[in-house]
Amino acid sequence: MPIDIKNDDLETALSKLKAREDTLRSLENVAGLGSWEIDLATKESIWSPKSYEIYKVPQDSEVGLDFFTNTLLLPQYRDKIDEIIQKVIRSKEAHHITCKAKRTDGKIIDISINVQAIFDEKGKATKLIGTTQDLTEYLQLKQHTKELVELIEYSSNEIYILDIDTLDYLYANKGARDALGYTKQELLSMNVKEINPDLTQERIEEIASTMKSKGYALNRAIHKRKDGTRYPVQSYIHTLTYQNRDAIVLFDTDISQTLQLEQELHHQAHHDLLTVLPNRMLFHDRLSQAIVSAKRHETKFALLFLDLDHFKTINDSLGHQIGDKVLIEATKRLKSILREEDTLSRLGGDEFTIILKDIHDIKDIVTVAKKINHILKEPIYIESQQLYISASIGISIYPDNTHTEENLIKYADTAMYKAKEDGRDRFAFYSTEMTEDAYRNVVLENSLRIAIKEQQFEIYYQPQYDAKNERIVGMEALVRWQHPHLGIIPPNEFIPMAEKVGLIVEIDKIVMQKAMQQFATWYRDGLKPGTLALNLAMKHLNEQEFIPYLLNTMQQYNFHPSWLEMELTEGDIMRDPETSIKKLNILHEIGIELAIDDFGTGYSSLSYLKKFPLTKLKIDRSFIKDIPTDEEDIAITKAIIALSKSLRLKLIAEGVETEEQRLFVRDNGCNYIQGYYYSKPIPAQEVTTLLS
Repeated sequence: MPIDIKNDDLETALSKLKAREDTLRSLENVAGLGSWEIDLATKESIWSPKSYEIYKVPQDSEVGLDFFTNTLLLPQYRDKIDEIIQKVIRSKEAHHITCKAKRTDGKIIDISINVQAIFDEKGKATKLIGTTQDLTEYLQLKQHTKELVELIEYSSNEIYILDIDTLDYLYANKGARDALGYTKQELLSMNVKEINPDLTQERIEEIASTMKSKGYALNRAIHKRKDGTRYPVQSYIHTLTYQNRDAIVLFDTDISQTLQLEQELHHQAHHDLLTVLPNRMLFHDRLSQAIVSAKRHETKFALLFLDLDHFKTINDSLGHQIGDKVLIEATKRLKSILREEDTLSRLGGDEFTIILKDIHDIKDIVTVAKKINHILKEPIYIESQQLYISASIGISIYPDNTHTEENLIKYADTAMYKAKEDGRDRFAFYSTEMTEDAYRNVVLENSLRIAIKEQQFEIYYQPQYDAKNERIVGMEALVRWQHPHLGIIPPNEFIPMAEKVGLIVEIDKIVMQKAMQQFATWYRDGLKPGTLALNLAMKHLNEQEFIPYLLNTMQQYNFHPSWLEMELTEGDIMRDPETSIKKLNILHEIGIELAIDDFGTGYSSLSYLKKFPLTKLKIDRSFIKDIPTDEEDIAITKAIIALSKSLRLKLIAEGVETEEQRLFVRDNGCNYIQGYYYSKPIPAQEVTTLLS
């Protein structure tokens, strides 16, 4: 009898079936599953929309079993699919397989297939039903996670995870275990304080506060290994959830080499590379500390400023390599006489400073200064050479002289220059008078620079006479500073300053120009001034542009070389005699006469004297002034006259002021005379009158 189903009931049943199918499709999308069924008789398939989406197959495509196995499935998995189908049919149980397929867009994907057979009432398999899931992203994430786990585990950094409340270790990677020397089980039974013995509760709270405000914290700590040794680490710390509990993770890096490099860089920044002494930067820091300490304990200390005498000569003549060895030897000697609490520094070049702490008596300072002078004077033997240096020392005292760091340095430096002026190889204490002198020197130097710029110089000329016939044979050009407010300033008041600050070359040029122009005028006017004697600083002669400048000036004023005589001091040319010979030969070849001024006051070697292309010697005024009463001066003067004759050199005596002196030098063979007996230095207009 046929079943009578009402239309309403059918519609209701279909509606429920549709709703159930929609729910099933939604569940497929949520789970990422595509369902399908295959008719084993026809090999036709029915796929859910999700199945089409997984393989990127259009939904109106034919998707039979052959299409799946021959088109989508990679060839190496086809036999396995056949085995699974046969196994499902035989066992009547569901089976699972993972394999790879190639989507229609060409992308290879990993898929998971669950399959089961449907049997009819006779037990014959009629259909296969199943699900397909795209595992590509899951497997990639799984592989990525595995790689991250391995990266963390085998990282050279130490990585720890701690319980946020107890600070017990929850995890420690291999890098951490190897660094500390503990096994995994040992570390997981320990607390962070056992590895970080210097970690205080206060520091823990500071780190926690920083993490709360910033989300992370940085920390430097000391780790203690299992064997008891220690090493520094830099930690990066932040919070995380680990195994369903609040935790913190630490990424620790061994910074032993970094700290060592920092220490080396710090040392290099504060120490002189050559002598390894504190440099200028560290010296200022030590001096500042000494002031603070002396003020707190009401004690005194002394600052010694040292400058090595004659070091520049060694450096220039023998080279910087020898100069460096001299500085190293000087450093050793200075350190050998100082106490451990004293500070020896090298400011640069040949300048050193010493801070003598806890001075109770000025005699203590004197004792140290004398030791320095004594020990530095002893010969220095370098590469079979015997060298000599000495030291000029300036001393200032805290708080006697000043309370400031700046003035202590300035006053010690001022006193050092006083020691040099007094003859070198000695020490000098600072005094108020030195400050006044230093101020005057600063004012003088500034005024001198203005004078050069404005050419505030006038040339005076002192005639030189032939005592036999009382005729003028030449003029020595002598510079005078015509100060706009102070009037005439004699050379002995500004020439030493000009030499000291390097202005002497500019002054020499001004004198050369004005004197040559004046001499050329006299000769053009028919007057006969004889030879122009110009004083020449060796520093000027060593300038590369000196010879071209000299020739250009002579050409500019039509000045004949035979009218010119260059005078150099004995001390100047003997500083570097070999170089002096080369330079003087150039002047000699031009036709210029050469004279040694102040002869007898320096340290001339007769062997060198023969090599110099000289034409004249000048007997220094210091040997003339006490003639005829001083027997030694008489003997020296006669010896110089005899020497000049044997060397066939012209000779002139300067500083002759009396008739007795004139007759003595003339009668003993020196005919050329310069001095107040004949004339003091006079301006050009008076010379013109004299020559006329």
